Amino acid sequence: MEKRDNFILYSGGSAGAESFFGERAEEYGIEEVNFTFEGHKIQRSRGVRVLNREELLKGDVSLDYVSRIMQREYPDTKLFRRILQSIWYQINSSSQIFVIGVLLEDLTVKGGTGWGAEFAKICNKELYLFDQDRNSWFVWSGVSWESVDMVKITENHFCGTGTRILNENGKVAISELFSNSF
Repeated sequence: MEKRDNFILYSGGSAGAESFFGERAEEYGIEEVNFTFEGHKIQRSRGVRVLNREELLKGDVSLDYVSRIMQREYPDTKLFRRILQSIWYQINSSSQIFVIGVLLEDLTVKGGTGWGAEFAKICNKELYLFDQDRNSWFVWSGVSWESVDMVKITENHFCGTGTRILNENGKVAISELFSNSF
């Protein structure tokens, strides 16, 4: 196992899964970078990286495209667009992605969290999902989600993201991810 000093958690610092990922990273002495933008309220104050307008534009994506991929409608608001743009930085900065959420029948992840997972698929990133409803971890095979018993952080640059509604089993899954890895 590499030294913990070599690992960086990339996240968004929002309430729920992201904040809990950050708390565990801090507990384990892992560096943390939370991408955000001016005016966005987040819970984490450690490792905050405020993206400027020019940087946010690098992560811009068509809402029509996102809606088509996700098979659902999203609001065309400045706030939602900036959230999508900041997700671009989280995924692009990471080699391994860990998402906490709920897997839907169409193989996407419920809510705004779903775009991070879909973008990770598009980028061929190593992608894991803890489904809070099924109380189980899954890995994206490139074609489908496959159940896995245990997951570990093996890449130096990893992303921890997910739902704002973090259940107790989601907290346990994140805690065990860190204890299995470090």
